[in-house]
Amino acid sequence: MTIEITNESGVEVDETVLLRLTEHNFGELHVSPDADLAILLVDEGAMEALHVQWMDEPGPTDVLSFPMDELRPGTEESPTPPGLLGDIVLCPQVAETQAQAAKHTTMDELVLLTTHGLLHLLGFDHAEPEEEREMFGLQKELIGAFHSSERRRRA
Repeated sequence: MTIEITNESGVEVDETVLLRLTEHNFGELHVSPDADLAILLVDEGAMEALHVQWMDEPGPTDVLSFPMDELRPGTEESPTPPGLLGDIVLCPQVAETQAQAAKHTTMDELVLLTTHGLLHLLGFDHAEPEEEREMFGLQKELIGAFHSSERRRRA
């Protein structure tokens, strides 16, 4: 598994947490250990440019996902085949604003956004109410399980 994290945002981020999160989520979703993923952290200007270019929406956003091989979650018996999952682009400045509104840390927000972006790469969406329930329910489960594993790791 290759998980490449590049921080061009100018904001200090604990990349080891994002790496552990992604490895954890790969395991939970039965993604092949030979899958590749890139996580890029950018500033508001770069995120706004991507948001306009790819979504035709003004202003910076929190997370964008760019799937490559259209991989889907696997099962224990049949993991996701090897391939390129794609790219997750995060904006820590937007995450910080959202974290303050949600009354949690910026790192908690980045954990949520990274998980959200990964689910998009694996084909999940939230355009319809049923899709939203499924995606956000799974997102909540993954984040809860990750936080539990982090508590055990620190104990």
